[in-house]
Amino acid sequence: MIRRTLLVAALSALAAPAQAQTYPTRIVTIVVPFAAGGPTDAVARLISEAMAKDLGQTVVVENAGGAGGTIGADRVAKARPDGYTILLHHIGMATIPTLYRRLPYDPVNAFAPIGLVTPVPMTVIARKDHPAASFTDLIAWIRATKENVNLGNAGLGAASQLCGTLLQYLLQTPMTAVPFRGTGPAMTELLGGRIDLMCDQTTNTTEQIRAGAVKVYAVTVPERLAALPDVPTTAEVGMPDLAVTIWHGLYAPRNTPEAVIARLSRALQAALKDEKVIGRFAELGTMPEPAERATPEAHRAHWMAEIAKWRPVLQAANQYAD
Repeated sequence: MIRRTLLVAALSALAAPAQAQTYPTRIVTIVVPFAAGGPTDAVARLISEAMAKDLGQTVVVENAGGAGGTIGADRVAKARPDGYTILLHHIGMATIPTLYRRLPYDPVNAFAPIGLVTPVPMTVIARKDHPAASFTDLIAWIRATKENVNLGNAGLGAASQLCGTLLQYLLQTPMTAVPFRGTGPAMTELLGGRIDLMCDQTTNTTEQIRAGAVKVYAVTVPERLAALPDVPTTAEVGMPDLAVTIWHGLYAPRNTPEAVIARLSRALQAALKDEKVIGRFAELGTMPEPAERATPEAHRAHWMAEIAKWRPVLQAANQYAD
């Protein structure tokens, strides 16, 4: 029995490098833990095409939304660790460990980072017929309206929920959070005037802002964006602490062979240098991460730092899921 066990272990050890040398030999699936049409979905679909060119295999995007991104993350956490099912998630990977007290997977140790993809600014937007003419007017309206303000988000742990929570925390003013199954559905309700406000990523809002379909008040980064040059920053309008950049990263299941992780990281780096990707990101108000940050090591360091940064904010806001 002992000899058989040792033989199986030896064969497994030999199989991993062989698999890595031939990887990939079939379709790679990027799981997006949010609904189609949202900002994270847009990022995934943009890089999937470019990664496919480098990998020499089709890369498809699968949406598995719900529960603030934890359903899709759970799917990848439990997938076979062979590099054919990977996860594209955003800053929620840093907030989920604090937000969720019980999960069917370990929110940190179940994953192997592949690399950072893009840092996306947020925009404070409202229905197009909102009466506030400026950010100052908007804040006054929020403080006067309080719980009657309908603040949309894509569910607990989503980028829009995180930004909205920070806004409420800074204003010390409660609003009625209205969660949806993804940012796409939330944007649909905002466009229809059925919710009042949302704090959402430029990848989902830039085109709506340019079309005049929503009203915009500020961007959550220190400098104005080339894609939205007329929109002031939160620092300019008197709320510098409302500074949120939604970073995205790729993850594989834990125990994925290091050589496979390295191959995926190289494909990601190649995708982020693709002219189509760079141009489209610019149109959406963001940019690709540099090659040195699209690595497993840089990704893990940033991820751990973000967990430490956001934990006290969420704990102070008493934001938890059962």
